[in-house]
Amino acid sequence: MGGVLIERTPLISEIRTVPAPRVRRPDEPIIRCGLIGYGQWGREIGVELEKTGRARVAAVADHFELMLTRASRELPEVEGYTDYRAILDNSEIPAVLIATPTHTHRQIVLDALSAGKHVYCEAPLASTVEDARAIAAAARSASTQIFQCGLLFRSHPQYRSLFGFIRSGAIGRAAMVRSQWRKKVSWRRASATEERERELNWRLDPALSIGLAGEIGIHQIDAASWFLNGLPLASTGFGSIALWDDGREAPDTIQAVVEYPGSVRMVYDATLTSSFDAMVDEFVGSDSTIMIRDQNAWMFKEVDAPLLGWEVYARKDRFYRETGVALVADATKLAAQGIDPTQVDPYPETPLHYALQDFLDNNLIGPYEPSAGYRTGYEATVAAVRVNESVTTGRSVLLAASDFEI
Repeated sequence: MGGVLIERTPLISEIRTVPAPRVRRPDEPIIRCGLIGYGQWGREIGVELEKTGRARVAAVADHFELMLTRASRELPEVEGYTDYRAILDNSEIPAVLIATPTHTHRQIVLDALSAGKHVYCEAPLASTVEDARAIAAAARSASTQIFQCGLLFRSHPQYRSLFGFIRSGAIGRAAMVRSQWRKKVSWRRASATEERERELNWRLDPALSIGLAGEIGIHQIDAASWFLNGLPLASTGFGSIALWDDGREAPDTIQAVVEYPGSVRMVYDATLTSSFDAMVDEFVGSDSTIMIRDQNAWMFKEVDAPLLGWEVYARKDRFYRETGVALVADATKLAAQGIDPTQVDPYPETPLHYALQDFLDNNLIGPYEPSAGYRTGYEATVAAVRVNESVTTGRSVLLAASDFEI
């Protein structure tokens, strides 16, 4: 049988009908949220939450007091705590968002769920399979509470549109996936004290971090699992310190070949040494290849591929020797409103914004199963941990179905 679908019983999350993000109604309550961790990503979450107009950061917890001082300047009327449990004790805060270092997630999530809070936890869930399984099991048991993992592409309208497009068989039989992430940045951060500097640079410590494969690659690996309707079977990886030879042990450059059912392989590379070509994902099939770049997507058809009909009217963009058909989510709906879909920016917000909208929708009009619930988050974390294991050891690592059981 042709087409992209892998013929097996899917273990990953299936298609769900998820309401599109909505603007706030005048009579809709503002959700009071607690933000645990006010580092770089925590601040991004705070900004995007306030932008929605549907939530307010009522409290911030960070054990480094300078971060609380910063939060008081940047967020209106926010309460600051050095102990996150003070937020959990506040009955007027129903939801918390966790943006602390990955290896610290487990206890915070368990405490938050035990306190009856709805939880948004950044991806990956944890730096070990054991910790991720404990989080997923606790979220499963808290059946009346919302748990969402911060897998950004699961909520993004472009990726959700492409999911249905690819799973419909539009690329033909899947052959391979090629993904990359490149940015010239050291990941090292300075501080006035040795203790604080060591704390800030947890990503450079292999004992605490799952490196580029986990902290960055998890989103692209998860997208491959989602689109291919399968979970990784094996990974062979390589890692090196190509530029930032500053005493770190974690590789600044990695490559991995991740095997999926049906002999489909994902070739993934990431580096902190170069920004050239940034982030690109390609889903290669017998009828066409889908390329995703900067939240936009194009289809490159093979000459012998069947005509779909609509593509002759779509915008065409030239890429060196190839011509790509622009894929715009909701293009038909826009056209029906008299709007030229090629003349508007269909995704004006950041991927984080759409993920937070998903979380807020679940709090306000749900509950429905989040686009990235505990099972999806767990499966993606297991895959990322094992890919990183192959990178750091330089060996092939096999993944069994039992690895993904909670």
